[in-house]
Amino acid sequence: MNETLTRTLSGAVYVALLVFCTLFSSVSFYIIFTIFMCLSIFEFSKMTNYKYPYIFIGLGTLLALAVFIAPPSPIQFTYISIGCFLYNLLLITNLFKNKSFTQNHKTYSHLFLYITLPFILLLLLPNFKSPAEYKIVISIFILIWCNDTFAYLVGKTWGKTKLLERVSPKKTIEGFIGGLLFTLLAGIIISYYFTFFSVTLWLITALLVASLGTIGDLVESKFKREAGIKDSGNIMPGHGGILDRLDSVIFVTPFIYLFYLIYFYYVS
Repeated sequence: MNETLTRTLSGAVYVALLVFCTLFSSVSFYIIFTIFMCLSIFEFSKMTNYKYPYIFIGLGTLLALAVFIAPPSPIQFTYISIGCFLYNLLLITNLFKNKSFTQNHKTYSHLFLYITLPFILLLLLPNFKSPAEYKIVISIFILIWCNDTFAYLVGKTWGKTKLLERVSPKKTIEGFIGGLLFTLLAGIIISYYFTFFSVTLWLITALLVASLGTIGDLVESKFKREAGIKDSGNIMPGHGGILDRLDSVIFVTPFIYLFYLIYFYYVS
């Protein structure tokens, strides 16, 4: 099969499955993202040669089951979101200082704070509205896809200045700016359809997605570069692994979660 066609079909199945399961019911939402979490843990463990991935797969599954059975208020996860937020700041610092992730951090800290807990926070994002609003998660994915698409198109057409060449040679500052602008536009459009958030809230969400989602992609690229691999897995023909598709969303989720906490519980 033609590589482009394979990539297109694989991507379409992924998007359709994600959107359907997220919007169909709370059960399907929890199931699909728990599966994504388990696959991401497995792929990352293989990437970093961690020998006991099933410990974190089991722990993550139990946490997902617990928050499904007894959905907590988002504010109850304040300290967890702060922990993930601070850990991601450390990853950003070491990314731009060109420090090794695998040498300066234990693998289990990556598995817990970089992958497992951000997935749990993602499961709780709909709970910022009552009743739970699962379109919040869909909107974040739309913004990420918009950023990725237009960063690629603008970068390919006008990109000249490398963003962080030693980690991702193809990313450019022009592409980053293009992705940012179109993602902000997408945030405005989303605000007209999903009115449970104000346009200001959507714009700030879009800004976080475009800026930090790009950094999240660079972080995973550095992990893969240190591991000497191109993709985290091969479960999605033409796209690589699940972690390759979700690196931006799991990285940006703690920042969005903490921002929503501040906005809904301490500002509004």
